[in-house]
Amino acid sequence: MKLIVGLGNPGIEYQFTPHNIGFLALDRIAEQCGVTIDNRHCKALTARARIGKEEILLAKPETYMNLSGLSVQELSRKYEIDPQKDLIVIYDELDLPLGSIRIRERGSSAGHNGMQSIISAIGSQEILRIRLGIAPDHPVKDGARYVLGQFKKSQLVALDEMLETAAQAVNVILNEGSGPAMNRFNRKNKADEPEEPKP
Repeated sequence: MKLIVGLGNPGIEYQFTPHNIGFLALDRIAEQCGVTIDNRHCKALTARARIGKEEILLAKPETYMNLSGLSVQELSRKYEIDPQKDLIVIYDELDLPLGSIRIRERGSSAGHNGMQSIISAIGSQEILRIRLGIAPDHPVKDGARYVLGQFKKSQLVALDEMLETAAQAVNVILNEGSGPAMNRFNRKNKADEPEEPKP
């Protein structure tokens, strides 16, 4: 089984904010699989589905972003999942422009609190992740305020396209592997890729 975790904050007030794009991506995957993410356990909302030959568990931690690792750790133990082999984490990236995605097999959290919580809980940076760009086309003075604000109408088309791309990327990862997925989806806007801090 593969564990696919989208990061965000529970609560209707956060539902359509940039920081919750991991939740939105999981909803798109669930919709395509014909399931609803509404089974509450291990500090998360979950749903079981299948993509290709892979059985998957979709999970949206309800711990708030900073404690996402608690839920991932519980789910990994309950379903006997090896996070270094069978975990995919999807989350927002303010250093990437809205509409772009980056897939990586390992690395630091680059300051993302949810990813840092998972790395700390798992005890490894060897975690496959899909980072979804949320940066607007204008400078952001207050990043924390921006990521918890609502998407603007002018951003919704790019958002929808990116959620679709993220769902496609998960399909490719599960059916073909992370290498082919990175080759296919990491090529766009390569010049926009921020430098990864040294671990």
